[in-house]
Amino acid sequence: MEQMIVKAASRKETGKVASSKLRKTGKIPAVMYNSRGESSMLVIDEGEFSKVRKLSTPTTLVNLVVDGQDVGIAFIKDTEYDIKTDKNLHADFHVIDKDKELKAKIKVQFSGTPAGVREGGRLNTRVTQVDIRCLPADLPVRIVSDISALGIGAIFRVKDLPKEKGVTILTDSEVPLLSITAAAVAAAATTATAAAPAAAT
Repeated sequence: MEQMIVKAASRKETGKVASSKLRKTGKIPAVMYNSRGESSMLVIDEGEFSKVRKLSTPTTLVNLVVDGQDVGIAFIKDTEYDIKTDKNLHADFHVIDKDKELKAKIKVQFSGTPAGVREGGRLNTRVTQVDIRCLPADLPVRIVSDISALGIGAIFRVKDLPKEKGVTILTDSEVPLLSITAAAVAAAATTATAAAPAAAT
């Protein structure tokens, strides 16, 4: 995906009154934190930011431009959202060092219908995300794996995920992400549990 851009301007006025005035003009207050933890007060266009927010994930990096100057790539770390008006009220950005590795949780997505499911088995999902380490430029939105060849009895583990360039997976390689079980076995276990007599009191 093409990297998205968020344009902002510096602001000096703070507080609830100043923030309320901004929102009435279609703007919202924001805060930018740099890699040293220092903060700067910003103002951004609510409509333009909402478009970016709807297309982003927790691991999406955006280009942050302040007062016409590119200040680097940043995570949208936090937002305040009003469900009644369907508008964002505030945003926090964390600018990162592009030459320093970062750690993140990445969603694991599976494609294809497992052979075992087509044969009547059941797909059991256990873990949906893994911990990774990489440079910002190599940060994937998600890790996608084709599981169409998995048969009944198969267990798909972290070590079976495709290798992503520049990405080190930190989650234990033996952790199971999903499994394919025989539907008859699962049904029998459920029936046995339901038929078990209640303990005497």
